[in-house]
Amino acid sequence: MRFWNYIIMNNSILKFGKLSTLTVATLSVLALNACATQNQSVMDDGVVISDPLEDTNRAVFKFNEVVDDNIIHPAIKGYRFVVPKEVRNSLGNFLRNLRSPVIFANQVLQGDIEGAGNVLLRTAINTFTGFGGLFDFAAKEGMPHESEDFGQTLATWGLDNGPYLVVPLLGPSTARDSVGYIVDAYADPLRWYLFDSGQEHLSYQRTGLNYLNVRDNLMDVLEDLRRSSIDYYASTRSIYYQRRDALIRDENPDDAVAVSIPDYDE
Repeated sequence: MRFWNYIIMNNSILKFGKLSTLTVATLSVLALNACATQNQSVMDDGVVISDPLEDTNRAVFKFNEVVDDNIIHPAIKGYRFVVPKEVRNSLGNFLRNLRSPVIFANQVLQGDIEGAGNVLLRTAINTFTGFGGLFDFAAKEGMPHESEDFGQTLATWGLDNGPYLVVPLLGPSTARDSVGYIVDAYADPLRWYLFDSGQEHLSYQRTGLNYLNVRDNLMDVLEDLRRSSIDYYASTRSIYYQRRDALIRDENPDDAVAVSIPDYDE
């Protein structure tokens, strides 16, 4: 109960410092959008891609490939050898359940009250009957997880993607989504609770486990995509835009693209 009392009494979204961060982040996206007027192409489904930094992005993309091939993927293969798939799935469920306050806040900011209620119900079910979220019993009851982040919130407020970015070690993003990722991480009430209670190491460990979980889910998909793509960079960019567009419209992203690529919040 101490953690939930902390959230109620110290709501991170309402603190002035966090509001200032949100405001600065939003203004940053607006500035980047204003500058992203070159190297635009339109996909068949009407989604606009702006990649004015393509040369730099391709260099970072190549760097990420080298890191993946020599460090990340061998580490994931070792992780899979040691940890059974059922345990890895439970870890993913647990980490996703911990992120429920951020998802709930974004649902509210988007005006999706039904979605916010679904988050609360899912969290209650999985926390109290799923052993703290290790098991996603809510999904089995017809309440699937819906990924929401501040990048999607900014999109519902009318902000464009801005320039496409490839982030070192993380991969595809846009100016808007990168800012959204930072805001979500900064405003996460669990992060503030851990830092304010002198347990920063747990926050860092959580971040590391999140990264490990996402890369575990991504490895097979990305290796298949690279083998089947003429231009791996362009294919990844296209799929990223299509998937994010589907998420913003509250559609199933797996129906929008040929491959299933998880978000970094999952």
